[in-house]
Amino acid sequence: MVSSEQRRRQLAREKYERQMQARAEAAAKRRKRNAVVASVLAVLVVAGVATVAGGVFDSDKKKDRTASAAPSPSASGKQWAAEPAMSIDTAAQYTATMDTSAGKVTFTLDAAKAPHTVNSFVFLAGQQFWDGTKCHRLTTEGIYVLQCGDPTGTGSGGPGYSFADENLTGATYPAGTVAMANSGPNTNGSQFFLVYKDTQLPPNYTPFGKITGGLDVLQKIAAAGVQGGGGDGAPATPVNVTGITTAKG
Repeated sequence: MVSSEQRRRQLAREKYERQMQARAEAAAKRRKRNAVVASVLAVLVVAGVATVAGGVFDSDKKKDRTASAAPSPSASGKQWAAEPAMSIDTAAQYTATMDTSAGKVTFTLDAAKAPHTVNSFVFLAGQQFWDGTKCHRLTTEGIYVLQCGDPTGTGSGGPGYSFADENLTGATYPAGTVAMANSGPNTNGSQFFLVYKDTQLPPNYTPFGKITGGLDVLQKIAAAGVQGGGGDGAPATPVNVTGITTAKG
């Protein structure tokens, strides 16, 4: 016999998964649109600036596409064409400090189990990518997370690159977990979520950290609820990220 509370949690999980699926479909549409734009630009290059294009394409062929390129401006802040090159020590301990208008949250980073995720996190923190952004989503029914990391504050922004999932085998999401948000398999970017209460989710979201301080800050944010009521939306208490820093050792 399924209790009303179990049914409510099940419905909340299903809603969360539907939203993730919708975002995956939206991301696919954006990739298709960008491919069309790229094709048009390629035609223009061939027609009008073939000599310049030749030099650019030659240098691109020689370039290591995994290396972090110089950022180019965009509506959502800094953007990069590819995942940053690995620069962390996967045998070392890393910590992160997230300063927000609602309080400070600290957490460890698991470089051994999620090396690419931690490498990207350390890179983006070093670029001040999250400074001045906001945590745009709070869930308080069935799933208990605060989602941050989108420079646009819309739920669809990112750093311009994506990377593969990690550390999913047997993944669980108890209170204190820090994990990557995504729009489908292997679409990790800059968005992540902080779990403030034990949450049941399928193992589809890369866990890469553990909160060591500030869980009470998250719980206070959650207690204030969601703007306009309901269990999923912008937090009623604005959470503006003033900066995220990382440290080794």
